[in-house]
Amino acid sequence: MDDKKLLKYCLEKGLLLDKEVLEMFSETKDLESVKLIIEKIRNHTQQRIITKNIFDSNKEQVVKFFSTLPEESQKSLEKFKIKLGLSIEISKEIMGPLPSKNVSFEIVNSSSDFEPLGEKTVLVKNCKTSTNKKLEVSDFVKYFKGRLSEMREILQEHSELNNLISIDKISGNRQGISIIGIVSDKRVTKNKNILLEVEDFTGKIRLLVNQNKPELYTKAEEIALDSVLGFKCSGSREILFVNDVIFPESRLFERKKSPVEEYALFIGDLHIGSNLFLEKNFLKFIDYLNGRLPNTPEVSKIKYLFVIGDLVSGVGVYPNQEAELILPNLEEQFEKVAELFGKIRRDIKIIISPGNHDGVRLMEPQPVLDERYAWPLYNLKNVFLATNPAQVNIGSKKEFSGFDVLLYHGFSLFYYAGNISYLMKAKAAHKPEMILSYLLKQRHLAPTHASVQYFPSEKDNHVIKKIPDIFVAGHTHKSSISYYNNILVISVSSWEKLTPYMEKLGSQPDFCKVPLLNLKTREIKMLDFE
Repeated sequence: MDDKKLLKYCLEKGLLLDKEVLEMFSETKDLESVKLIIEKIRNHTQQRIITKNIFDSNKEQVVKFFSTLPEESQKSLEKFKIKLGLSIEISKEIMGPLPSKNVSFEIVNSSSDFEPLGEKTVLVKNCKTSTNKKLEVSDFVKYFKGRLSEMREILQEHSELNNLISIDKISGNRQGISIIGIVSDKRVTKNKNILLEVEDFTGKIRLLVNQNKPELYTKAEEIALDSVLGFKCSGSREILFVNDVIFPESRLFERKKSPVEEYALFIGDLHIGSNLFLEKNFLKFIDYLNGRLPNTPEVSKIKYLFVIGDLVSGVGVYPNQEAELILPNLEEQFEKVAELFGKIRRDIKIIISPGNHDGVRLMEPQPVLDERYAWPLYNLKNVFLATNPAQVNIGSKKEFSGFDVLLYHGFSLFYYAGNISYLMKAKAAHKPEMILSYLLKQRHLAPTHASVQYFPSEKDNHVIKKIPDIFVAGHTHKSSISYYNNILVISVSSWEKLTPYMEKLGSQPDFCKVPLLNLKTREIKMLDFE
């Protein structure tokens, strides 16, 4: 686009564009649509200096502005929408073919509060994934300060933490006090006691857990480095003796039930592109979804399909992977994904988040699938792209808030299976429901710094701020269903045969298992397409 023409238009209107907004608009040739968007944002905000911050703080209105544009104009502005963090096509607010006139869809950006809206049936809250800056030590400091602040708010709601005090206010010999802090060090002393170093915004202090208190000691063994916890203590500024450890915890007081009979399915770890991909089994699954298998009366009421990462095998993910690829590049792999998903009937909403094989960055939060490679999926009108992690709300009705689903591919899971003592003893790498329950107890998807690569931001996207009705993950290739404090916990199986690399790691995968959840009765059963 001719920047001079746009600047001339803004000058005539008495407006100023900052450099960042001008650069984002410069990638489109549709000057008239750009003018219309600028005019609408000016009228809505009454601001004459148009900055990216104005767009960021008015995302819901921007979504509405885009939806009023002709479809051709929306496509021409796609890169601008993505740069604004509006995720996938905003024009998908209303999509067809629809099962009824009352159903619509909306993409909700991470900067908005996550609230179900009226008759919406799919709402996606994506994480911000911008990396437009060089990382510095100060970024990690802000990240952990942000985590401590958020988790402190959660822990302050626990009534057990009486006489809560900051570390710098501890003086003399105190009894019956509580502190909240981040665990910066943990070790076992020569006397087999557990010694912790805990810090808050005001200072650091040492805490000791005595081995002669077996129940407390077992609890303390569960503590992960960098987690934010509450401690009931007694002692002095020199050292505190722990009487109890308070985990943030995730807990629901009821299991929601939809007023309407609808079904949701959960899959992941397809690894399409590998010569070990179980394509015949997946085609049988598609036949099931399309009502081509006998004795499946529930099929017509299936409305949601969640895909929890690793849709494709990827390229160069592990040593000698190229020898196992039947499709040697990402674009071909995603073309195959779109070909298969395109066979699924269009009234099923397919919600997709990425994994470590899917050609997005390894740092979490991971952005939605890259349009450069996954563009064929962007053309499927019943597909919703989410980040990893992401929060999704499904099934909301006029007087029903719907189900909140937390999606996390699960790269951090193996770390906790190999570093938390009771998970190690239980061989939890083969029992992912135990690891997922542990993360719910921590209210964090990756509390330890070393457990996952992440992009530090002031808001820690791994904090489980809103407790979900359903928590679903993949990555372990093990299938399981359980409940933790009324939260449905699901781990999905694999659709790829055991690779030599996974065999070396001692993996014992499950294949082609699909949890089917009745949203009205909460009945859940495992479908087997192996």
